[in-house]
Amino acid sequence: MIAALIQQSCTPNPEDNRARLATSIADVASRGAELVVLQELHNTPYFCQTESVDNFDLAEPIPGPSTDFFGALARKHNVVLVTSLFERRAPGLYHNTAVVFERDGSIAGVHRKMHIPDDPAYYEKFYFTPGDLGFQPIQTSVGSLGVQVCWDQWYPEGARLMALAGADILIYPTAIGYESSDTPEEQARQRQAWQLVQRGHAVANGLPVIAVNRVGHEPDPSGLTNGIQFWGSSFVAGPQGELLAEASQTDSESLLVDIDLHRSEQVRRWWPFLRDRRIDAYNDLTLRFRV
Repeated sequence: MIAALIQQSCTPNPEDNRARLATSIADVASRGAELVVLQELHNTPYFCQTESVDNFDLAEPIPGPSTDFFGALARKHNVVLVTSLFERRAPGLYHNTAVVFERDGSIAGVHRKMHIPDDPAYYEKFYFTPGDLGFQPIQTSVGSLGVQVCWDQWYPEGARLMALAGADILIYPTAIGYESSDTPEEQARQRQAWQLVQRGHAVANGLPVIAVNRVGHEPDPSGLTNGIQFWGSSFVAGPQGELLAEASQTDSESLLVDIDLHRSEQVRRWWPFLRDRRIDAYNDLTLRFRV
């Protein structure tokens, strides 16, 4: 399967962001992409740097204007398309939601972000209700897609549950970057940890992983911080954690990667982690903490 990752900087103009994404989707489709993955909350700047009720105006229903727009692009270019939207489910009820489109433009499925962070410059709990759809792969013409969103990518439980439900690949639209006061050494450790934990999901589950991050500097509208420098570095890892492709840390970029989905079968025969799991001994994983 030829997968495309579109890593993009965002401007304050949603129409401009969507137009540039449309151009990039057309480009990668013309080069043979069958699956196209976009970054987290790609329509707008990362608005969670501040807590403002006005930002709820950015949310929209599913289906709605953005699903119409991206569904038409999936249909026009005959691709499976993974997008990320600020969902208005009901008045006062909002989610950070990945929407997957089939080649005919229909909605194949959604994943509502399960793990919601609340850290300086990442005030997502103010905006997003935790997802209630669990960890269910989305069935498409290119395979069973284990789609999660950003903060979900740090949790091995979600990756494992997707694998146990038959996912062929793990996919993580992302928005993550550097806090300006951290030292260069600390920034490097954070970026490497972000990539390593997801490569670990690939190894532990014998599945390829796609992570697509945004890139560029986005100022803090409140002026209280120096904003976020998103670190890009979108990548694809194979089922042994091997890096198949990696994007720039600084530039908008599209990657095309040929992913062999059949290789997972062989890797799992070599490393039968699913066979050797001690499911009789894992009950305490549902506890908050063990003492």
